[in-house]
Amino acid sequence: MPQQPNMQQMLKQVQKMQQDMIAAQEALKDEIVESSAGGGMVTVQVTGDLNVKSIKIDPEAVDPEDVEMLQDMVLAAVNEALRSAQELASSKLGGIAGGLGGLGLPGL
Repeated sequence: MPQQPNMQQMLKQVQKMQQDMIAAQEALKDEIVESSAGGGMVTVQVTGDLNVKSIKIDPEAVDPEDVEMLQDMVLAAVNEALRSAQELASSKLGGIAGGLGGLGLPGL
């Protein structure tokens, strides 16, 4: 017969995981990832909580005859920075959330 989990112990574990998750989410606000496109012509910085902090454009990237290329570089750099920030968040928060499976709760 399987042993019944200790509810008080489980509650303490869940509360600790909640505290850890909040702390990790707060820490993500201070983490910054950077991505660039066009050989560094466009550089974007994004925080771990997906807030775009800066977009830098090299003046040489500004060609009035080819604005579309600049737009494509900005779009590529922003998307890559957001992807990197999401990976960062997933790696930081995933380990905490993964602890729920160790509680012996069905479906977790």
